Amino acid sequence: MNRVLTLASSVVGAVVVALDGTVLTVAQPTLQRELHASFAEVQWTSTAYLIAVASLLVFAGRLGDRYGQRQVFACGMLGFGAASAGIGLAPGVGWVIALRVAQGVCGALLQPATLGMLRTAFPPERLAMPLAVRTAAIGLAAAAGPVVGGALVTELGWRAVFFLNVLPACGFGVLALVARDTGRPRPTGARLDVSGALLLAVTLGCLVHALVARPVSAQTVAGLAVAVLTGAAFVRHERRAASPLLPPEVIGSPAAGAALGILVAASASLFGTLFTVTYVLQGALGLDPFDSALRSLPLAVLMVLSAPGCAVLLRRVGARRTTGAATAVLAAGVLVLSRASGSFALGAGFALLGAGFGTVMVAATHVVVRRADAGSAGVAGGLQQTALNVGPALGVAAATSLTGAGTAPALTVLAAVAALGAVASRALPGRRVVSITRRADARERARVPATMRSDDVR
Repeated sequence: MNRVLTLASSVVGAVVVALDGTVLTVAQPTLQRELHASFAEVQWTSTAYLIAVASLLVFAGRLGDRYGQRQVFACGMLGFGAASAGIGLAPGVGWVIALRVAQGVCGALLQPATLGMLRTAFPPERLAMPLAVRTAAIGLAAAAGPVVGGALVTELGWRAVFFLNVLPACGFGVLALVARDTGRPRPTGARLDVSGALLLAVTLGCLVHALVARPVSAQTVAGLAVAVLTGAAFVRHERRAASPLLPPEVIGSPAAGAALGILVAASASLFGTLFTVTYVLQGALGLDPFDSALRSLPLAVLMVLSAPGCAVLLRRVGARRTTGAATAVLAAGVLVLSRASGSFALGAGFALLGAGFGTVMVAATHVVVRRADAGSAGVAGGLQQTALNVGPALGVAAATSLTGAGTAPALTVLAAVAALGAVASRALPGRRVVSITRRADARERARVPATMRSDDVR
């Protein structure tokens, strides 16, 4: 695919997934009522998806590296669209849960590919702005999701929110399937580490389930214990594997490791804060859901605006200073919200959250994806998406545990979690550090005839 179509496909794929999550939350009460489902069954419509997608993201990224990002993206989008249509036609909640698992599998296929396609289409020095466009689109989808979902549920019923994604998912899936590659690096022929993928899937699946399970029980503790054991087995296996699931050049980079940790900390702080503040807005302040959404609108607006600004900051001051400042802004937003009650203070707090998180997401993602060579772009994208799935689950679990101590102490702890990103940002590259991928890119281009490289200078 050419660069314009690649960027459009990446953006639409990310938006489809973001919209799906936000509109489902709005639709769940009506779904529960019309399908005569229990509260636990409705919870599983979210939990089943989260477990499926989180456990398979890295392996799906490796599939993209082996068979081609475009092909895996096409399969993911077509499957996601088909599963969405199936949920819209489901006769009972059991079918909804089963199809949400299928939707999670397809979401795991397409999400790393949205980043892997960008890495293979754009040279490292021009990657920041496409990532910023993608992040801004996600922020816009997050803002529009509750409004669009509420309107669809009110006028057409809960099934309409799932049909919303069918046309864009299937349309861009077909486009990716029939598109031609334009002289970019060929998929790698590295062997698939199925044993490592299985161990990692069990580890992440058990971890996510333990984090989202309510209330905490013996089953939760057992899930955490299994996650620890299989995680240790995974690390041991990766050290001995001839073709590990996580290539050393990706996971062994201190900068990439720090960036992934920052994404976990920032997303945990953000979503834990949103979980806590929602109860403050609708409980202590007595606002209805729509008024609460209006109060949080500055978050989405600043997230959209900060993304392209981050691309400029990365060029001028580098990832280290950009990310360090952004995590400080995010922590400041959490602290403002911990003491806010008036409209101005709430708006300022949400604005700081959006500006900080939007900048962190672009900068940290840029480090992770840029420092991976084109043959490992899918795994890098899978790791980035895994961080952004585990982080929110961890943040909400922490917020739930801390709310008994009061809102202000809980948010203070979440601000401290965000501030950890400022410490980790010291391991990120500065403005004058040259990407380790440039020599690899040069070797890749040297194997491509000059007539096929003409798009690099356009």
